[in-house]
Amino acid sequence: MITVLTILTGLSMLATLGVLLAGMLGMTRTPGDSHRSNRLMQLRVTLQGVTLLLFALLLWLLRG
Repeated sequence: MITVLTILTGLSMLATLGVLLAGMLGMTRTPGDSHRSNRLMQLRVTLQGVTLLLFALLLWLLRG
């Protein structure tokens, strides 16, 4: 269980980083596309929340 959570946490961190970089690149290429930028920001915040929940669960399991 701990190994699975560790892998999922790492993957969600990488996904968050990927969405962050895609948003930054999108802002430099097409500065007028605010709808895409807002959607990527919402996705990034959601992924950050999932990552934090997985990380907290992992720490809770390791502690107990």
